[in-house]
Amino acid sequence: MARGVNKVILVGNLGNDPEMKYTQGGMAICTLSLATTSVRKDKDGNTQERTEWHRVKLFGKLGEIAGEYLKKGRQVYIEGSIRYDKFTGQDGVEKYFTDIVADEMQMLGGGEGRGEARAERSERPQRSAPPRREVPAAAKADFADDFADDDIPF
Repeated sequence: MARGVNKVILVGNLGNDPEMKYTQGGMAICTLSLATTSVRKDKDGNTQERTEWHRVKLFGKLGEIAGEYLKKGRQVYIEGSIRYDKFTGQDGVEKYFTDIVADEMQMLGGGEGRGEARAERSERPQRSAPPRREVPAAAKADFADDFADDDIPF
């Protein structure tokens, strides 16, 4: 029997550059601020946007990759789980945190350098299609002679 499902999928844009930290053991911890925006129309037909901000944590090799390649504004796909934590500060005040712990990350779009990437692509020579191979006449089938209409089961 399944114990439960805790699955989060987000597609959004980074609100700032990744924040990198390392544990005493050397494991990378990357923290992202990810914005997801939904658009809907209200009862009057006006478009309403709502932006939610998510704190995403990536650990280990995934965190190192995110810290190296992600930049503010970059669109990213995150898959992971939600985690709620409580922390009591030195002043005795309890603080609550909601984090998305990422298991998978996929960089989308081109980030800030999209215009440059397009320019590079347009300067590359166009590849021609591979030459078409002719099928020998002996290999071509004349399907009309292979079976009669009575052989079709429908």
